[in-house]
Amino acid sequence: MEKVNNSRPKGEKTVLFTIGYEGISLEEYLNRLIKNDIKILVDVRRNPLSMKFGFSKSQLHRFCENLRIKYMHFPEVGIQSNQRQELNTQADYDKLFDIYCQTNLTKTIDSQVKILNLLKEYKNIALTCFEANINQCHRKYLAESIENLPNFEYEIKHI
Repeated sequence: MEKVNNSRPKGEKTVLFTIGYEGISLEEYLNRLIKNDIKILVDVRRNPLSMKFGFSKSQLHRFCENLRIKYMHFPEVGIQSNQRQELNTQADYDKLFDIYCQTNLTKTIDSQVKILNLLKEYKNIALTCFEANINQCHRKYLAESIENLPNFEYEIKHI
């Protein structure tokens, strides 16, 4: 654990990170969390299940807690799986995210405020979902919606 703690950066900057696990190993994913001094991992998947080892809710929770990273799940800010079918082009994703922004994000302001308050308290938190490409993941729009809340004075960084 001492080696892990020594790997964490020392800084006073507050950053809202986003991270996807598509195409990387669990080890690489956890290393990115450590290298960016993530204090809380906020899972924003509606259904936190994965065929990929380590990324289902109970496993991810356990791995994070072992690294002293708190794990929290906010399913209400996710997208229903039936809405994520037949996404073949960027235009398909863009249409989905337009609907997401107009419906889900307008109904989950309380959850977004809770996430912002976690950011203010813990300094470095990360929103997580599957997609590696931030332009094909709802966490980009969730982060931007949180950025538009009153008193958001922080950086957003996709890792």
